[in-house]
Amino acid sequence: MSKQTGIVKEHTFYSNSLQEELTLLVYLPENYSPLYKYSLLIAQDGQDYFRLGRVGRQVEALMKNEEIEDVIVIGIPYNDVNDRRDKYHPNGAKFSKYVRFLAHELVPYLDKEFPTYQIGYGRALIGDSLGATVSLLTGLAYPNTFGKLILQSPYVNEDVLQAVKNFSSASRPSIYHQIGKQETNVKTTDGEVSDFISPNRTLNEVLSTKGFSYIYEEFDGDHTWKYWQPALTPILKEMFE
Repeated sequence: MSKQTGIVKEHTFYSNSLQEELTLLVYLPENYSPLYKYSLLIAQDGQDYFRLGRVGRQVEALMKNEEIEDVIVIGIPYNDVNDRRDKYHPNGAKFSKYVRFLAHELVPYLDKEFPTYQIGYGRALIGDSLGATVSLLTGLAYPNTFGKLILQSPYVNEDVLQAVKNFSSASRPSIYHQIGKQETNVKTTDGEVSDFISPNRTLNEVLSTKGFSYIYEEFDGDHTWKYWQPALTPILKEMFE
């Protein structure tokens, strides 16, 4: 007998900021009812989190065991690696427009469509690699809008470190930050090979000085879904209990 689970629906959404139609992936849990309130988990790399991360299945299992609160998962897919870099990289051509889309277009749309809490701590951003980078920078830019940030092996450069150093808001998101100990030679989409762990350790030092509710962990692995996928359940338990 197969286990009944929630459903993934596609929602078409036009972004004025990006001048582009996006197809959002929306995971509604099996017990979904407009009479309940839900927290939001908004995933960059949306297709990857559903397909490779199996995020819907993991969220459903945790909710059924009453280990986390009720959560709706929103996946935002990217078109290709160039589109991903344009939107997620701090120096990407569409980066500021994408951040604006997340805060000023996506959030009001989700609050209108679904019974959400409509407060920062009811919304989490998650991403891997560059997806984690844009999640962090968006959360720092809009700390009242996004109260939880989950960073799986973020790309870190001087822009990222400077944004954390400059952060001064009284609202401080909760942050879960992880990096693999073997992330020393990561092939990036522009064909370069980068050391990820050293700048992530620097990011940890800087974040630790800013008074965030903050968890940092180094896992024994590299820059792949082989390690990010099994990490999701403990992370979700920590962030949504």
